[in-house]
Amino acid sequence: MPLPEPHAGLVISYAYLWSDEYERGIREGRKDRPCAIILARRIVRGKTIVTVAPVSHSAPADKSAAIEIPTDLKRHLGLDASRSWIVLTEVNEFLWPGPDLRPLSRSKSGEFAYGVLPPAFFRQLREQLLKLLRERRLSRVPRSE
Repeated sequence: MPLPEPHAGLVISYAYLWSDEYERGIREGRKDRPCAIILARRIVRGKTIVTVAPVSHSAPADKSAAIEIPTDLKRHLGLDASRSWIVLTEVNEFLWPGPDLRPLSRSKSGEFAYGVLPPAFFRQLREQLLKLLRERRLSRVPRSE
């Protein structure tokens, strides 16, 4: 299966590295998880920097720090039935596709993407993320090749 073209709203499987792990000197994500691409910017022909936000089952202590994924959307993406949130206080940035992009565990054909977030949901996510950015509450973890 070919790699998908990275674009905002695409949910991929990725070995996410949490900012607290990065600060402790860890450079590899501990587990593969769904992550939403929040920005994909082409820097030169064939080179795209992708910014992803992680999906977590852990409810945020601060409700403004994450957005819950509705049950119907989780089902549409093929995610499990447990409650999940897209964490908006930290992101990973990497050169696409990078070594941490992972095939879906459920895929026999090597797919990398769960699907795409609906535009209205993505707009809500983007507005909250921009608010956190303005408040300087967004951590960025650069990932390398």
